[in-house]
Amino acid sequence: MSIKMPTRPARHYLVTVASLTGLLVLWGIGSLVLAEPSIFPAPWVVAPLVWAELVHGQLLFHMGATLARVAAGFVIAMTVGSAIGIIMGMWRKADRWMDPVLVVFLNLPALVTIVLCYLWIGLGEAAAITAVALNKIPMVATMMREGARVLDPALTDMARVFDMSRVSRLRHIVLPQLAPYFAGAARAGLALIWKIVLVVEFLGRSNGIGFKIHLYFQLFDVAMVLAYSLSFVAVMLVIEKLILQPIERRASDWRRA
Repeated sequence: MSIKMPTRPARHYLVTVASLTGLLVLWGIGSLVLAEPSIFPAPWVVAPLVWAELVHGQLLFHMGATLARVAAGFVIAMTVGSAIGIIMGMWRKADRWMDPVLVVFLNLPALVTIVLCYLWIGLGEAAAITAVALNKIPMVATMMREGARVLDPALTDMARVFDMSRVSRLRHIVLPQLAPYFAGAARAGLALIWKIVLVVEFLGRSNGIGFKIHLYFQLFDVAMVLAYSLSFVAVMLVIEKLILQPIERRASDWRRA
């Protein structure tokens, strides 16, 4: 009787679970030997707080507010950044003129952008989402520019030979080649954008995970800071594993075909 081995996706998830379990074990040991419980609470202290906030508290409300800002900033940044990157990658003159501006925004600290948006636009939702998008657009543009630079000219020539329309050429020639870069920019960008959203909420919003972290920071409640922080990290890990990584693998499948 043969023993059926786990499939590759199953093994991947088992490794992920084992890795996270190891991290929890190290966290528990560290909380016991390195610091006072009030300074570095253990996982078994934080977990009941997460459950209590989920069932009886406002975790879902603040989680929803943060996710809405992440989604809005993500969509704007991916749309604008992709358009800028493709233009820069396909037209050298545009790249020469826009590259210095791109470098400036790549090196502009996120905190400066956030503060300026709040000062110029006001302490509102528009300023928060604008600050998030402005911090992500340069990174997306840079990654998409590199993808546009390496488009296969042979495929473009083939499209001209067969007299393909611009729409067909974009759909069947350009976008499939850019898909891995777009997926990579989306995956890397989401890891950055939710951190920026928390800073935006920390500095100037009245709801969201960042707002709650600010509140418990003022109360010096480390356990609740960890409870809200790790709850959102868990949601981002689920999105990363179940949505973004499969999309990135599928976007790159044509290269291995």
